[in-house]
Amino acid sequence: MPIKIITDSGSDLPLEYMEKYNVTIVHLPVHFQDERMPEDTDAETFYAKMCACKELPTTASPSPQVFLEKYAEVEAGTDILVLSMSSNISSTYQAARIAKEMYEEEGHPNVVEVIDTKNFSGGLSLIVAKAAKWAEEGIGLEELVERVHRQIDEVNAYFTLDTLENVIKGGRLSRVSGAVASVLNIKLLLKISDEGTVEVVEKTRGLPKALCHLLAKLDHKHYDYDKAVIAIVHSNCEKLALEIKERILEKHPFREIVFSSMGPVMGTYAGVGGIGVAF
Repeated sequence: MPIKIITDSGSDLPLEYMEKYNVTIVHLPVHFQDERMPEDTDAETFYAKMCACKELPTTASPSPQVFLEKYAEVEAGTDILVLSMSSNISSTYQAARIAKEMYEEEGHPNVVEVIDTKNFSGGLSLIVAKAAKWAEEGIGLEELVERVHRQIDEVNAYFTLDTLENVIKGGRLSRVSGAVASVLNIKLLLKISDEGTVEVVEKTRGLPKALCHLLAKLDHKHYDYDKAVIAIVHSNCEKLALEIKERILEKHPFREIVFSSMGPVMGTYAGVGGIGVAF
């Protein structure tokens, strides 16, 4: 039976993957004060507006009704797998679960599975990309769910930010950690923890050192380069991200890299100049 993959805009999944694997995106609302940003706003426009505004944009979880509408659009005879961003930074997972119950109560025939990936941005885009490829192979929903859970246990996602102002204002990092880092140009190497939260791994002096420490994390894992996939995400710093990509490929010749810009949801907290790698 075919499987439809649905994820949310916190995944930063590249457009080419959405189109190639027919992945549906449920958008989290992003507001600049009282103005809701159109869902089709491109990254360049978003970052320009964010930099021009004195107040940080705000994000919210989509309503269960939005998920229910996406489920209802899937043709009969197709199972549905929802891969949501971490429930410890967003209630998107809970909204998707409520929609599943509503969908089942309405008597729809398709099976819906909702998974809390404990990830976001690059970590989630990597999981979604792999799940979409597996689904295309024609495996059943039960096996796909098992593979996704294994991938969640295995994935490592690290990132570093040029500025901590947004992630502190947005409540994703403590002000104490941020205050320490603001002294003497200290940059933090951050990780998505096993619980799906932001965890400080290391402190370094300056962004170049932080990036070197980030790349060094890739050396702690063995890869089958013909099959392994990694993800690289950036927040409005594509040139730097492409340089990081080349540095990775010089040492680790992966055949596939999921490369994308952080959208408005993750960009709101990362600010300009963030780099993330998931493997």
